[in-house]
Amino acid sequence: MDKTKIIIAAILGVCFTLAFVFVGSYIYKSKKPPKTVSVIGLAEKDFTSDLIVWDFSFNAQDMNQKTAYAAVKNQTKIVKDFLAAKGIDTKETLFKAINTEKEYDYYYDKEAERSFSKFAGYKITQSVRVESKNVETVEEAYREISELLDKGVDVDASSPDYYYTKLSDLKIEMLAKASEDARTRAETIVKNAGGKIKGLQSANMGVFQITAPNSSDEDYSWGGTFNTSSKAKRASINMRLTYLLK
Repeated sequence: MDKTKIIIAAILGVCFTLAFVFVGSYIYKSKKPPKTVSVIGLAEKDFTSDLIVWDFSFNAQDMNQKTAYAAVKNQTKIVKDFLAAKGIDTKETLFKAINTEKEYDYYYDKEAERSFSKFAGYKITQSVRVESKNVETVEEAYREISELLDKGVDVDASSPDYYYTKLSDLKIEMLAKASEDARTRAETIVKNAGGKIKGLQSANMGVFQITAPNSSDEDYSWGGTFNTSSKAKRASINMRLTYLLK
């Protein structure tokens, strides 16, 4: 073999070797995971409910169904007058369909060694729902519900529930704040480590929670907590952002 062929073969060998090196380096770099930093941004905001929902009911019982119904009808007028006197608009009040039940008294006969039931009359129940943005007005009526008892209305009232009608706007505002907080945290971490942020790789929203401020009786839930018992509320949310590094 002459010298020319030997030189050509050597050059080709070197070229193939370099090619394998470059290809291997490219594959290694392409498979190498990018450098990232993940941070969690937090946002909280206190706000006041702007909608109140109050449910209560009253009833009458009599052996005669018509008599029981007439008693509830009379109580309904008293309740309507009470709500109007407290400043609650009739458009904010819903009187639901009445419910009729047969009531029985149960007793045990020792001689017969068995239980017996005795018809005790018809119980007619009227349920009412008040839904209003005049929160303080409804609260006052709830506090003075004993006035109905004084007038002979057998009323059963639960505590009002409180809601907020602008939750969508609030959530968008808090997502922006949580994302800003996460960005600030990431920049601080990377800067102190001597690096630089290249860009955002991913963003994941956490659970939106609504609780009562400074309450030790509530726990955060993975599915989200929505407090309705407190007029004052605290919303919180977190965002997990992952940034690519240069």
